[in-house]
Amino acid sequence: MSRGQESKGQENGPPIAARRPSPRLLHGVTVQDDYAWLKDEKWQEVLRDPSLLAPDIRTYLEAENRFTETHLAPTEALQKTLVAEMRGRIKEDDSGVPTPDGPFAYLWKFREGGQHEQIGRTPRDGGEMQTVLDGDALARESDYFKFGGTRHSPDHRLVAWSADVRGSEYFTLRVRRWETGEDLPDILEQTGGGVVWGRDSTFFYYVQVDDNHRPLKVFRHRLGTPQAVDVLVYEEKDVGWFTHIEKSSSGRFCVIAGGDHDTTEQHLLDLAQPDAVPRLVAPREKGIRYSVEDRGEELFILTNEGGAIDFRIALAPLATPDRPHWRELVPHRPGVYILGIELFAGHLARLERSNALPSIVIRDLATGTEHVIAFDEAAYSLDMAGGFEFETTTLRFVYSSMTTPAEVYDYDMAGRTRTLRKRQQIPSGHDPANYVTTRILAPSHDGAEVPVSILHRRDFKKDGSAPLLLYGYGSYGMAMPASFSANRLSLVDRGFVYAIAHIRGGSDKGWSWYLDGKREKKTNTFDDFAAAGRALITSGYTSAGRIVGHGGSAGGMLMGAVANRAGDLFAGIVAEVPFVDVLNTMLDDKLPLTPPEWPEWGNPIIDEAAFRYILSYSPYDNVAARDYPAILAMGGLTDPRVTYWEPAKWIARLRATMTGGGPVLLRTNMGAGHGGSSGRFNRLDEVAIAYAFALRTVGLA
Repeated sequence: MSRGQESKGQENGPPIAARRPSPRLLHGVTVQDDYAWLKDEKWQEVLRDPSLLAPDIRTYLEAENRFTETHLAPTEALQKTLVAEMRGRIKEDDSGVPTPDGPFAYLWKFREGGQHEQIGRTPRDGGEMQTVLDGDALARESDYFKFGGTRHSPDHRLVAWSADVRGSEYFTLRVRRWETGEDLPDILEQTGGGVVWGRDSTFFYYVQVDDNHRPLKVFRHRLGTPQAVDVLVYEEKDVGWFTHIEKSSSGRFCVIAGGDHDTTEQHLLDLAQPDAVPRLVAPREKGIRYSVEDRGEELFILTNEGGAIDFRIALAPLATPDRPHWRELVPHRPGVYILGIELFAGHLARLERSNALPSIVIRDLATGTEHVIAFDEAAYSLDMAGGFEFETTTLRFVYSSMTTPAEVYDYDMAGRTRTLRKRQQIPSGHDPANYVTTRILAPSHDGAEVPVSILHRRDFKKDGSAPLLLYGYGSYGMAMPASFSANRLSLVDRGFVYAIAHIRGGSDKGWSWYLDGKREKKTNTFDDFAAAGRALITSGYTSAGRIVGHGGSAGGMLMGAVANRAGDLFAGIVAEVPFVDVLNTMLDDKLPLTPPEWPEWGNPIIDEAAFRYILSYSPYDNVAARDYPAILAMGGLTDPRVTYWEPAKWIARLRATMTGGGPVLLRTNMGAGHGGSSGRFNRLDEVAIAYAFALRTVGLA
């Protein structure tokens, strides 16, 4: 079948994608891909302009959307009810806690009914907010709108801001005057979205994203000049490395941070010098990760160097920052993973996690004494919020649990007192006493104990009859916090148990927990998730065939893998922007994330062992003639991370191969990318679809 012919559909049935055999011989193995044609040959152009999608591919995706809409039509009233419930839990005129910097305090807020933030500031000691950026007004100019970042200049006269109007994560940068609200002529295209200002407020640094969506170059832009004359100050030659920039703790440097999933390297640019050149901290060394903050003539380095698998903190002189001059400040403690640090003039705050529970440790840099901020719930989330000021004793942090809405605190590190600055309001009402959060440990296939965080109503009966949504991710060392979500109450209040499986591949139990779920140990991730499901059944929370699995992106790969390996546990599976075509993606070195992710998955192009291992679990390649649970796959046409054709190919192969079960549904957002629809209320429509599907699969729709 040639380009331009339509895929056939059945009368009142699902679309049937055309099979166009595309065999490849690799490492002595022939891999057959009948649906490779769903990848548009001009996918880079489609990211920038979705109207350029090939007609036959568009026809097929739209047919799938119509079929999904028809199949879920009986839940339309339920979806509307869910949206109304979830919207009723959102404080529509919400605002952030102002963050002080010099004479002002900067914040965001939403207007009643508004989809997008307003960005502004007040006088430091309070007063009326001056709005400089109105997201709702800006969003009227395009079908999709998302702020990339905003950063005010050191002299407080200007704000650099960026936006994505396609969902493809190409951000356009502009500069606006605070006093007049007018943009300068400066327009910078195809950027990563963020900036670091120079001290004199006449220039800033930014990262440009190339045609394959890779952030490899750092430029210096001087106000009033065209982008064409911007100065390239750093270029990463290894396309497997990504580059980003940030301002250092003291505000003295722009930190150029580069790396992949195994190795990092950082350079410093002096922000007081308009013509500064990058200064290397320590040369890259395979397997060594580090990040740096500065305090006067001293650097604070968070690193795994020296066998510190869960990281340690070292000091180094600014004059001689390379590894031979690193000296111990906070030693490595196995099982206590240091996630990150915030450095102030007189204090060091570090966020740690042990056995899936976080804490913040405050160190007085003058005396070396330490104390801990922690909470008593069985499962909770804790994060440091950062700020603009270095000469302060105030640390801002955010706490929540699966029952407790988010609370923002300002903590006096010297006086050891905390001030509640904001508690998330649930306008429709929420009583934490009506809910219970707890944890169990699920034994996996090799004896590893997988923490599972659980939320249910207090009147829940543990008799195995309840439906349960089991959420998981398990990649890149990302931990899944046991934090509050107002949306999930719509499931829990209808009798669902909500559970999060803290599986290997994440760092919930330390960096070794991550290493035990990557590359040649990747299948531990899938086995852990299935083990969590079985433990929940054994503990009486649910029963086989009453579980709905849910995951997105790499968590969508998890969903595809467990559908193949343990599908009997599940009534349904929701896979959002699912990374299910792992082998073909890792074989395509032109895709944005492929070279940077070879350290995560292995390089199947040159490594036969990696090829065969990925082939053994890649969800798309392991679809088999068996029954499958009901599956809803949701993708985004302009997604540069998990391209639209991955879920499309997966659903096509499932439908052509499975012997029973289902249905299997595909919904592609034709005007958005990895994060789905833009706008805080529009996004609820997609959540409602996923939840209505989950409720229907267990007979509660």
